[in-house]
Amino acid sequence: MLQNYITFEGIIEQHGEINAAFIRFPFSTEELFGKRGQVKIKVLLDGKVEYRGSLAKMKSNFHMLGLTQEVRKQLGKDFGDKVSVKLWEDQEERIVEIPEDVLEIFNQNNTAFELYQKMSYTHRKEYMRWITDAKKPETRENRKIKMIEMILAGKKGI
Repeated sequence: MLQNYITFEGIIEQHGEINAAFIRFPFSTEELFGKRGQVKIKVLLDGKVEYRGSLAKMKSNFHMLGLTQEVRKQLGKDFGDKVSVKLWEDQEERIVEIPEDVLEIFNQNNTAFELYQKMSYTHRKEYMRWITDAKKPETRENRKIKMIEMILAGKKGI
């Protein structure tokens, strides 16, 4: 499973003043992956939390690995804490499952579906999570309609 992986220890850093975290990637992505921009990766943190993400520059002179609040919660760690990182390039296609009821609304609006299909994996995933996380059926219905409006208005993500 883990072939050609990179291991290092990093500190969870806060991004600006917001509740966003990252770990500095201490190597050259160009040397390791032949890429200067974003690199899709899979990562195993502290030997227990695995997730798919990206190494990105984010207006800095180094690549960083973003950590969601959920990942930090699973690790039981926060800003300033050390974490062990095992990382490898993710070459699998990133597919977002679209529930049947959402496909139905997309079938009624081909333009919105075409725009959705052109979005990044992350933005498509955010839209589907937003809809499927709805607790009440009426909330889910309202979110599907709102999603179509947002996509047609050019909004990439939630």
